[in-house]
Amino acid sequence: MCAPPIREPHALPGPPGVHDVLVLATLLLAFATLVTAHVTLAIGLARRSRSWRSLVALLVVPMAPWWGWRERMRVRAAVWVVAAAVYAIARVAADR
Repeated sequence: MCAPPIREPHALPGPPGVHDVLVLATLLLAFATLVTAHVTLAIGLARRSRSWRSLVALLVVPMAPWWGWRERMRVRAAVWVVAAAVYAIARVAADR
């Protein structure tokens, strides 16, 4: 009788390396989306009445979605928050 192969506790089914490729692709897509949303929020803030917020939002990163939400750029702010959350989860998955 043959015993079933021993699998690592955190290993996913499928060919080796597929998990790494999926995590890397998710990291890249989430980071690109986050940067794009951040830049579009900064540009949108620069076009509003208080353009000084644009410069502050570029340096103090979490202020961009906050001020964007308050200036009625709700979709951009929501995309920023979701992209940041997906990126953080992918970073945790990449460390496993």
